[in-house]
Amino acid sequence: MLVYWRGSGVLWRLQGSSSLRDVPCKWNGSIWLREVNHSPLTVRVTCYRRMSSLHRQLNQLGGTWMRRVKFSLYPTAGIYCRTLCSRTSDSDPIEIHKRKLVQWFSHLPQEEKQFGGYFTPETMHVDPLIVEKQPEERSGVLRSPLQTEAPSSPSLTVEQLFEPSEAWSRDRGLNVLLYGAVGTGKSTVVRKLVLDWCAGTTLTHFKLLVPFSCEDLAQLNKLTSLRDLVSRKYLHLRNIPLLSGVGDQAKDVLFLFNGMEKMKLDFRVGSTELCSDPGEALLSGAVVVNLLRKYLLPEASVLVTTRLSALDRVPQKYVSRYAQICGFMDPERQRAYFTSRLLQQSGDDPRTRDAQALIELLYLNLQRESQLAAACFLPSYCWLTCATLHFLHFTEAQAPIRTLTGIYTSFLRLNFGGEVLGAGARAGQPAQEQHSSLMLYVVRTVGKLAFDGVTNKRTSFSEKELEQWVGGETKTDEELRQLAVFRTDVLDFFLVPCVKSGKGFPGEVSEEDERRYVFAVPAMQEYLAALYVVLGENKSALEKLTKQVSVAIGQAGEDVNALITILSKFIPLRIFAVFNLLKLFPKVYEKISSRNKGSIARTMAAEMFRTEDSFNEDVLDQVEQSLLGVHGPQPQQHDERQPFELYPIFMGGLLHYGNRIILQQLGCSIKSTTVAQITHALRKHLVRELGKPHPPEELMDLLVLLYEFQNPRLTAEVLSSIRTIRLTNVRMTPLKCFVLSSVMSCAPASYHLEELDLSDCHLTTELLKMLWPAFRHTRNLNLQFNSLGPESCILLQELLLDPKSSIRSLQLCDNPLLESGARTLLEALPDNQSLRQLSLMHTGLGDQGARELAERLHQHAGLQELNVAYNNIGDSAALKLVDACREHPSIHTVHLYLNPLSDVGKQSLYVRGVPVNQDGSSRCVKVLASVTEGSDLSEDWHPILSVIRENASTWDRDRLRQQLQVFLRDLEWGRQQQPSFWKRLHFRRVEKGVRQTLRMLETDTLSKPTGYTK
Repeated sequence: MLVYWRGSGVLWRLQGSSSLRDVPCKWNGSIWLREVNHSPLTVRVTCYRRMSSLHRQLNQLGGTWMRRVKFSLYPTAGIYCRTLCSRTSDSDPIEIHKRKLVQWFSHLPQEEKQFGGYFTPETMHVDPLIVEKQPEERSGVLRSPLQTEAPSSPSLTVEQLFEPSEAWSRDRGLNVLLYGAVGTGKSTVVRKLVLDWCAGTTLTHFKLLVPFSCEDLAQLNKLTSLRDLVSRKYLHLRNIPLLSGVGDQAKDVLFLFNGMEKMKLDFRVGSTELCSDPGEALLSGAVVVNLLRKYLLPEASVLVTTRLSALDRVPQKYVSRYAQICGFMDPERQRAYFTSRLLQQSGDDPRTRDAQALIELLYLNLQRESQLAAACFLPSYCWLTCATLHFLHFTEAQAPIRTLTGIYTSFLRLNFGGEVLGAGARAGQPAQEQHSSLMLYVVRTVGKLAFDGVTNKRTSFSEKELEQWVGGETKTDEELRQLAVFRTDVLDFFLVPCVKSGKGFPGEVSEEDERRYVFAVPAMQEYLAALYVVLGENKSALEKLTKQVSVAIGQAGEDVNALITILSKFIPLRIFAVFNLLKLFPKVYEKISSRNKGSIARTMAAEMFRTEDSFNEDVLDQVEQSLLGVHGPQPQQHDERQPFELYPIFMGGLLHYGNRIILQQLGCSIKSTTVAQITHALRKHLVRELGKPHPPEELMDLLVLLYEFQNPRLTAEVLSSIRTIRLTNVRMTPLKCFVLSSVMSCAPASYHLEELDLSDCHLTTELLKMLWPAFRHTRNLNLQFNSLGPESCILLQELLLDPKSSIRSLQLCDNPLLESGARTLLEALPDNQSLRQLSLMHTGLGDQGARELAERLHQHAGLQELNVAYNNIGDSAALKLVDACREHPSIHTVHLYLNPLSDVGKQSLYVRGVPVNQDGSSRCVKVLASVTEGSDLSEDWHPILSVIRENASTWDRDRLRQQLQVFLRDLEWGRQQQPSFWKRLHFRRVEKGVRQTLRMLETDTLSKPTGYTK
């Protein structure tokens, strides 16, 4: 009888009915039970091991167990063993391996979660262009689609990379070398390949896929075999026969080595010994070399990804096929990528429509062969573009805090996280600097170039300037090698040829027109320049000298003090007084360094409020225009030089703790003392600058700076010097509203703005919700010219009922509130005691709304001024409203001009505004119904005309023309009633102003509304 037992991942073998020693036991209470079922007979072996007599039984049986055998002619219901040798999927190492890989490779980095957190690689992935290259073509430099023609080779899929090659033996696996520049999507392709293999949609002829990170392998210093190397990372593959080397089983195995440039591979026979045994221990680099040589598992296939600088590390004879990842060489791939990122869901909701509009604008900008198209052939810059647009347009109050500086910092970590440049050991160089961070090298070279451009207001650079700033001080062979790698792999990632260089495109550069280079994304220049300054790389000659002296003295300080202590026993101490001067150098250096930090803060404040930038759009609109382009009329340029308004904002954002942590991971450390010194000096400079008047766009930029800083204490101290925030005509977006609310939330509960002017800011009901924290710190709130409908009044009602609200003046002119909206708003009057001025001019009240307002006025005892002008209110409703105001204890002014009032009605309103009794039983209420009051001029005729002039561009022209003609008739009648020559002259002066306004209305030369405060 031959029985196979499978349990707990071990296959047991039993041959013959008399030998049951290898059959495992099953614990059941206080006994061990063994069962072997073999149809049609059932062999049940039960072994009792009672704990109380275990030792005695072992002695009697000579270390053997007592067995009881029972035979049954009928099969039992409980089957503990099967006579099958196949494994179930739960314990199959290949299936376990696939599940593990799916878990590992489906994990998204933190940077990806800002798109909503529910994306999967399948929905986000867009295949980049992969083309096969001949060996003689492999050294060609990757170029942007605007510089070169379309690839001559057809596009390949990952599946086609492993089709057998005619030049390669069929009894051997294929070695495929997949290379590309930084940011072309190598890691993304690898991740998608692994997940598709696990899902069974690609490379199905490989039973086993074993991915490795060359960065991890480079850290291994111990000798290890291939089998141990695999089992070290994938424990479930410890005993898999596919890696045993027996027969040709390895033909079903694909090894994947990602990032070969991070390993030092030596294919010389004298340096790397030959090995064909998967169990022989070697260095990790030697294992990879022997796999590529086909000495080790020759039937296995190998896929290697690398950058351009490491392309020649693998000799050509060991490579079956070269393939280059070319990124997104056509706008259609870019559009597909943008759609997968920005268009999160289907439907007809406002967010989906906004996302579709963004995608269309992006696509139009790419089709125009803009600078963005030259950058977005790299998928990494497509990611940065989507992240920035998602930040600008889809910021939500409930989402985690994100900043523009944080997006760019995360972008650099995604592309250069943990990478170092081996600088080699040099005399006098500290050990920790022998392997400098790649990002720090970028800052010291490209960042220095960016800083020079920002300082001199330049965005393009010549090849000579690149040679000067990038690697101009290299001396040793190791530095030259390091520079060569940097130029090949990294420099083109940041700098690309200018799309429009002088007279034509890059391909048409003439001899007298030198080729120029720009940063792939304009904001990247300002970011790297800010990082260069904040890291302290922009040191003066005096600071560099004092630092070197301070470091030298600090290293020798202990030895000098010990020597002085010994010699002082034999020689008077005053002779060594000169040595005490050595202790002054560190203090001098600290003093100079602190002054340098103060200059950084002064630079930030000066760059924030440059006079020449006061005519520009706010900084967030500039970022959006750099990505989407400017469609329609080009904005007027007041200065030919490029504005760098993101530069100081990035400097502030880099001081945030979260960004400093990421930069520290990149090898760029910003000390806390540096942050404290810059912050202390920045507060003084900002407070001094805020004492001057600034345009709304500059104030918006200041709010963005405080938001990027993410320092509540600094924000509260700066806000304490601000009493008025006027953002008139600033196009408020969800992000800008969130920025304003976040900044205002840092202020203490006792802080209040005297005025928050948000007139003509394109506000909606959703934006009002985001602005709620800012409204709580405001006394005078101006929301004019925002097209707020009746639904917005629900939020305004809640605002007036909020016990933490202290709004005294609420301006709602030119918002279509209608009667229903006004009714909702008036319901808050009984429980609100702070409101003093309410402006409902041109809100569509009508007669019914005016009557309801008259009925509710007595419920609010604190109201002092009411503006219901231009609301189509007739005589009857106007008289009722004025009567209610006369009975009100505090209202002193009512605005009723531009309403269809008759001459008799206006005269009645004027008479009712005058008190009847002198004992105070009837109050005096100023009624502004026209530019005249009876036969006299109104004291407020000039504000009335100013309101008409400022709002005429948005109001009904015919209606205004009729009202102005009524004013002229009233003025003419009043002038005729005046016996005084000087009064008649004054009437003519007002008539001249009304006629001038009428002519401006007819010739369409009236100015755009700027927000009237009444």
